[in-house]
Amino acid sequence: MPVMPSNSAPITLQPIGVVRNGETDAARLDWSRVRSRIVLDEGLVDALLGLADYSHVIVVGWLHELPEALRERRQAYPSGDQRYPLQGALALRGARPNPLSVTVCRLLKVEGASIEVEGLDLIDGTPVLDVKPYIAAYDAVPKASIPKWARG
Repeated sequence: MPVMPSNSAPITLQPIGVVRNGETDAARLDWSRVRSRIVLDEGLVDALLGLADYSHVIVVGWLHELPEALRERRQAYPSGDQRYPLQGALALRGARPNPLSVTVCRLLKVEGASIEVEGLDLIDGTPVLDVKPYIAAYDAVPKASIPKWARG
């Protein structure tokens, strides 16, 4: 049983849009050239003011098709490859207790209530919870490190 503060209430999230790109294979390895359209709720058109001035955005999605078994998995091999060391779920980008995805992708166009991006690693129909501008001064850590096995 998770340890939660006694005063914490359940969190309710509402998608603000959906991914449209025709992609159906979540196991795809290279998403760098995939172009996606994020169709937002029409009421958010005004919230897009100024976003087109950025080159990249951070997209927060809900991995709606992630099987429950993967949400409960606490350890796995990166990409399912046993040549890599076993890792805890929170040290991986895949299986999550809460199936959130966070992706930095290139912003191509803002038009009406939709955003066109490149490099978004989400399948068609994925609910989008949030879109944020990518600001390198806040979002990049130049001297960040990763484990030796992940340097590839």
